[in-house]
Amino acid sequence: MCRAPIAAVLLRALLLATVAGSVPLAVTASPEASEPAAEPASGDTALRASTANTDNYFAGITALESEHGAYSAALPEQLLSLGLTLQQEGRHTDALDVFRRGVHLDRINNGLYSAGQVALVQQEIISHIALGDFAKADERQHYMYRVQMRTMNNGADRSKVFMEQAQWQYNAYRLDLGPAPYLRLMNMWDLYRLALNDTINTHGKTSAYLLEPLEGMLLAQYLISGYERTSSPKSQTDLGVSLQTQDNRFNRYQRESYKRGRAVIQAIYDLHLVNHGENSAETTETMVMMGDWIFWHGDKEAALRAYQQANAELVARGADQQTIEATFAEPVALPNFDGVRPLPQPVQPGDGAVQLAFSVTATGKVRELERVDENTLDDATANKLMRKLRRTRFRPQLALGEPVDTQRVLRAYDIQ
Repeated sequence: MCRAPIAAVLLRALLLATVAGSVPLAVTASPEASEPAAEPASGDTALRASTANTDNYFAGITALESEHGAYSAALPEQLLSLGLTLQQEGRHTDALDVFRRGVHLDRINNGLYSAGQVALVQQEIISHIALGDFAKADERQHYMYRVQMRTMNNGADRSKVFMEQAQWQYNAYRLDLGPAPYLRLMNMWDLYRLALNDTINTHGKTSAYLLEPLEGMLLAQYLISGYERTSSPKSQTDLGVSLQTQDNRFNRYQRESYKRGRAVIQAIYDLHLVNHGENSAETTETMVMMGDWIFWHGDKEAALRAYQQANAELVARGADQQTIEATFAEPVALPNFDGVRPLPQPVQPGDGAVQLAFSVTATGKVRELERVDENTLDDATANKLMRKLRRTRFRPQLALGEPVDTQRVLRAYDIQ
């Protein structure tokens, strides 16, 4: 499975969301910030207020330096406040200088791996992303993670950091950062597994908190299993010994992916079984998920058994026939899992959408694909979508528990 192209603006938003959730800031908004918003100020008024705010922080920093010296322990917090103000003004290059100085002072006063620098480094990352310097943001994210590992004990906070770092690895993979994208996927799996172990130790083996790392592990396995190298494997001389070792390690991860994915889904099923009971909506959905994983890997008979078990659970739960049939009433593109879906979300037909008609066989293959809209859209983009759709495997429609061909499926996709 190749990485889907994604707009730089969207990726920037994803990365910012990852960073923003990682640690609480050392400074918070003033009480006035929680008051109802006043009427927006004019451009000149807002600029004067912003400049005055910045000047006040500079004056405060100068006063601290005069009273306590250039290495005052109180300076990092003031520098963080100044940097945040500069960020709000869009002055990210200036903000980076301020945050870096704050990190330097915090390390001097509190040690190389002090927890106080985390909030400053977090804001460095945000400014690097805003400037489009994703490689530098990635470097500082790695540094922040090292600091967090040195300053955190086992527990919920550390599990959260593992999962945030795993999410960063996912976004960095989509940005194609680094020499070998598959390294991100291995890191992602390892981090979610560490988060799972910490969560078990903190909350127990049946806690609902286990669901998030388990779902992250499944996403990692989908990506690992579907990863396609864009060129032939390089020789050991080309890769270097270290990267060749990682390449061999990834080959092993891919060989074990099918088994690991099934184990993760089974763990999700067992967790729902304990927390929601037999034949619950959650266990049924997870059994469909199991069937999808198996079908996507080509074992149609085993997948059908999983789908039939899901059907049996619906019957045992007392679902009516309409509900049972609706569960498998139409073909579904696989993987049907957040973060790895192969196709855009279908939309209502309209001027900005390409509309496609196709059939899906009982074995999940697309046939008789044609474009049926008359919109004046980019043919190259539409053709690219059609090529992707031809390669996509579908969960087939089921009738009375058996897969059947589906004729004339109509789907519209926004490609603008």
